[in-house]
Amino acid sequence: MAEIKNYTLNFGPQHPAAHGVLRLVLELDGEVVQRADPHIGLLHRGTEKLAESKTFLQSVPYMDRLDYVSMMCNEHGYVMAIEKLLGVDVPIRAQYIRVMFDEITRILNHLLWIGAHGLDVGAMAVFLYAFREREDLMDCYEAVSGARMHAAYYRPGGVYRDLPDTMPQYATNGLRSKRAAQKLNANRSGSLLDFIQDFTERFPKCVDEYETLLTDNRIWKQRLVGIGVVSPERAQALGFTGPMLRGSGIAFDLRKHQPYEVYDQLDFDIPVGTEGDSYDRYLVRMAEMRESNRIIAQCVKWLRENPGPVMTSNHKVAPPARVEMKSNMEELIHHFKLFTEGFHVPEGECYAAVEHPKGEFGIYLVSDGANMPYRVKIRAPGFAHLQALDEMSRGHMLADVVTIIGTQDIVFGEIDR
Repeated sequence: MAEIKNYTLNFGPQHPAAHGVLRLVLELDGEVVQRADPHIGLLHRGTEKLAESKTFLQSVPYMDRLDYVSMMCNEHGYVMAIEKLLGVDVPIRAQYIRVMFDEITRILNHLLWIGAHGLDVGAMAVFLYAFREREDLMDCYEAVSGARMHAAYYRPGGVYRDLPDTMPQYATNGLRSKRAAQKLNANRSGSLLDFIQDFTERFPKCVDEYETLLTDNRIWKQRLVGIGVVSPERAQALGFTGPMLRGSGIAFDLRKHQPYEVYDQLDFDIPVGTEGDSYDRYLVRMAEMRESNRIIAQCVKWLRENPGPVMTSNHKVAPPARVEMKSNMEELIHHFKLFTEGFHVPEGECYAAVEHPKGEFGIYLVSDGANMPYRVKIRAPGFAHLQALDEMSRGHMLADVVTIIGTQDIVFGEIDR
């Protein structure tokens, strides 16, 4: 009788459920996973090394490209680290704008996650629903920074510019009638804050629609309940953060436990799971979208009532106003020096972390007093989650591996940094 052996299967890197360039070597006994070995390094951006040859300001756009679904949150961690070493104060209005866009980014991330996770597991419609709302939030990115994805909007000392008073509008063309354009522009006639407020008012109903499609769907529950269970103790030991940790029942959130910017002045809750399975992590992220919506609404209210500067007045760090730069020789020199040589950061080291949509995103920054970082070490949440893939997959079927990759919400830009 022939000896039965386990066989090895290459899952990815081109697999549509591998979410990027993950090469997963699976050892299977029939359809049951005995071992899952994630191979990384196929993307390898070299972001940490590249940052050592760029000024502090020039490295901001690299942060957008790490986790390219959570762009502004990456920038936030980096500029906070620079501000710590510089000792620069950020104007309160800029702090509220940062918090508002962090939460917009959280919703953007979770919308792509639920759409892609649904597709992986076999639900087609939710992807189309989620991208409908993503379009509106991408328009908010574009309105403040000019870019729909890689914004480079946060700067050391504040943000690039204040919120615009107008929103881009749809024009009539051969494919869009005047009536259709008017309907699309109904909520775009005011400022960006008006547009965001309109979004916060209708978004809870959109989340209800996603939940109607999935939460009690018996196929969805059969695919997620009891899959990839991680106990609270193991979640902590493996270095989980964010929804992966909270899904296992540990209520740790940097916004509450180590508040930064103005999070300690806002009212929101931390959703926590009980079972530590894929279904609980799904429920946590759905609840997080509702909480982010609450935070955005509070920021909109505050920003309406409190005008003010959005950038530090220290012209060694921030560029002067354009009018002053064109009429004052000293300001012109500040502008020229800032964008050619950059600013020098005092010698020292620091760690700054933000509650990124995927977990704790940290920047360990070392400066030797030059105008470029001596070392930038990025603590990416997805890297710690990926190491648990083997443990989470063992004993599950091959089809469940796709569910587990989806529930981890990994993006390879930050893993192969």
